[in-house]
Amino acid sequence: MIPRYSRPEMADIWTPEARFRIWFEIEAHAVEAMADLGIVPKEAAAKIWELGRNAAFDVARIDAIEREVKHDVIAFLTHLAEIVGPDARFVHQGMTSSDVLDTCFAVQLARASDLLIADIDRVLSVLERRAFEHKLTPTVGRSHGIHAEPTTFGIKLAIAYAEFQRARARMVAARAEIATCAISGAVGTFAHIDPKVEAYVAEKMGLTVEPVSTQVIPRDRHAMFFATLGVIASSVERLATEIRHLQRTEVLEAEEYFSEAQKGSSAMPHKRNPVLTENLTGLARMVRAYALPAMENVALWHERDISHSSVERMIGPDATVTLDFALARLAGVVDKLVVHADNMQRNMDKLGGLIHSQRVLLALTQKGASREESYRLVQRNAMRVWRGEGDFRTFLLEDPEVRRFLSEDDINEKFDLGYHMKHVDTIFARVFGRT
Repeated sequence: MIPRYSRPEMADIWTPEARFRIWFEIEAHAVEAMADLGIVPKEAAAKIWELGRNAAFDVARIDAIEREVKHDVIAFLTHLAEIVGPDARFVHQGMTSSDVLDTCFAVQLARASDLLIADIDRVLSVLERRAFEHKLTPTVGRSHGIHAEPTTFGIKLAIAYAEFQRARARMVAARAEIATCAISGAVGTFAHIDPKVEAYVAEKMGLTVEPVSTQVIPRDRHAMFFATLGVIASSVERLATEIRHLQRTEVLEAEEYFSEAQKGSSAMPHKRNPVLTENLTGLARMVRAYALPAMENVALWHERDISHSSVERMIGPDATVTLDFALARLAGVVDKLVVHADNMQRNMDKLGGLIHSQRVLLALTQKGASREESYRLVQRNAMRVWRGEGDFRTFLLEDPEVRRFLSEDDINEKFDLGYHMKHVDTIFARVFGRT
């Protein structure tokens, strides 16, 4: 985790203190369940809770023990025994390290998911507000980066809203898939621990029971989780890239908010750069990069190995922290986005009405011209506009072949901008459930 791209609430999930606290809760709940089953004394279970609940686990002490024993869970259990005393002999009975590590990882990912879902909700909120603000703000739609036909800036934002609605649904599903508990002992057979202990711990930790584990929770779950984060990051990048393009000097239809004291360049005082959305593009690349090692973790040897362990120690914190930061930054960008409606109109007018070419094409076919002939007539006049010879409507009015089919009123009517907005309410009703 890099502090520059970390927000405290998400970063706190991944601190050693938080991890050891979760480890203790897993172990203590397991002892509690075993006490209910009559396997360990109830007094011992109560004392373990009492002494460990408010204990400040000494990270430095645990690290020191680990340097000696070369095993992180044993180091923690040794330190816990120093806190609990003789009753610590009832801790970890019939369990294996993966029971603690995997269940803890599930808790951390579930908690991280809750923050990410809240982040997406914030993005959705600002997108909805800005979409309705610019519901009928006309702008040119582009395909291949080239002017195509009119749309509205509100529709652009509605498209992003619908995309992040899907992102939210995927995040909810990913959370459900990752939030499983495995307390099944060596090679997952429950030989030394009752399955009721697993069920009890799962309930207490807010998880569901893993149906079958091989001593570790199957890593296809994790692969899907991190792949989902990668897809969401790609949605962040798509919107960021749109804003970056719109901020280009030659376009300047929208731009990131630029504060009064902000500086754009160390060399050129005039610069107003899209630094936030460029940063989002880079962060999205990193989140996607974490998906591949998660997929490579799926294939472990037999019932378990630890080739996945070092990977997850990195990608768990880094992917969730980075996406959390990116989503929060994206919400801020959209919230304060400066929209230049006048430039949108000016850019739309640059090609002298060519954005209405399809309407003219269709009108010619409806008046009796073949599609091939209609295309030829429209394109012939359109290419003159591309060459800078004049405006499209004038050329059409002066073209005798076009006038064989279309009157002056027919042609003028095809340049009505409102024609392209007649179904905006339908689109908004589909996306937002209201108009």
